[in-house]
Amino acid sequence: MHRLLALYPPPTDPAAFRAYYEANHLPLAARMPGLRGFRWGFDVAAPGGDTPYFCVFEADFDDAGALDAALASPEGEATAADVPNYATGGAVLLRYDVHEGTPAPPGR
Repeated sequence: MHRLLALYPPPTDPAAFRAYYEANHLPLAARMPGLRGFRWGFDVAAPGGDTPYFCVFEADFDDAGALDAALASPEGEATAADVPNYATGGAVLLRYDVHEGTPAPPGR
């Protein structure tokens, strides 16, 4: 699995960001071809301190090629073009292969 991670610094108007993001941007992102699933959260917090981010978004694809195809599609281009409409602080995009581990049993 390959993941796209978007990190959003605090916007000028958090309430407007939330409203636009959920009503307009997420429906655009949901149409990207090859998308396996996505999730997001607001009010991002860091343990023990301040965080430079307000919102986080994760989108999963089968592999890097599927993500590349999604970003190059008309739906992906429309999603990218929409970012300036709500993200006054911009966005940081990261991508990576996802690996899974198994939690250690209690007491180890």
